[in-house]
Amino acid sequence: MSVAVGVDLGGTKIAVGVVDADGAVRSESRRETPDGPDAVVAAIADAVAELGDEARGRPVGIGAAGFVDAARKRVLFAPNLQWTDVPLAGQLSDRLGTPVILENDANAAAWAEARFGAGVDADSMVLVTVGTGIGGGIVLDGRLVRGGFGVAGEFGHLPLVADGRPCGCGRSGCWEQYASGTALTRAARDLVAGGASGALATAAGGNPEALEGTDVSDAAAAGDPAALELLADLGRWLGRGLAAVAAVLDPGVVVIGGGVAGNGDRLLEPARAEFRRRLPAAGHRPEAEIRVARLGSAAGLVGAADLAREAAT
Repeated sequence: MSVAVGVDLGGTKIAVGVVDADGAVRSESRRETPDGPDAVVAAIADAVAELGDEARGRPVGIGAAGFVDAARKRVLFAPNLQWTDVPLAGQLSDRLGTPVILENDANAAAWAEARFGAGVDADSMVLVTVGTGIGGGIVLDGRLVRGGFGVAGEFGHLPLVADGRPCGCGRSGCWEQYASGTALTRAARDLVAGGASGALATAAGGNPEALEGTDVSDAAAAGDPAALELLADLGRWLGRGLAAVAAVLDPGVVVIGGGVAGNGDRLLEPARAEFRRRLPAAGHRPEAEIRVARLGSAAGLVGAADLAREAAT
């Protein structure tokens, strides 16, 4: 059974694992993310060595949070790492003496969900990750779509609201300003600051800025009406953006991942209803099924390894 090494490179942690051809993680090692590319290369190499003979000499795929070039060699821009134009794949390949490819982490996760997860039965699938922001990846006709410059799938910056909320990308009205974990937290804090009572006010303890998205999720799970409505509103914004994505890409399945997806149907039922309402020619065309991701936090690592295995064959 052929195996490859997958790396999930984030702003705070690095996960390195040996992944088999069925997408199963056979062994794993973790490190905190150090400062600077050289230190990151050393940390990954150390983790690969820790995994032993099963990892040694295997192709390596890195899923990194940021823009990756079309050749899968360079990190063009990674704000969480404070990197610009870093030839990470070549540096690690020189260190390990094995083939290394680089991929955006959401693209890697999309590939994993298409190959082994919630989209395994669909030739065309879109992954939308809903966390601090909105990310995603596109698999059409069984192929990962990376775009002309390698940076396709940045769904969070679809402009949904003219002259809307300012976004960190430098524009305004972007989807992730209305349908992300950050948007959920903002709405909860505004609600409590406005004098709302109930479970959210209790969780805030007199300080609305102390509220987090998890507080909303916990309150909604306990049946708090205000928290349930906040999730429903987030779901409606999610569905609105999904309709725009479907109008362009026509996926058979939309997979929702990221931390906010843990709210399940409290989020997704409003999203599905709004998706149907906003979808062009609804009722006269097939409708994508909206599902929850299956692979969780392992998706980026698994997808990166599988892409490395594919590139090496």
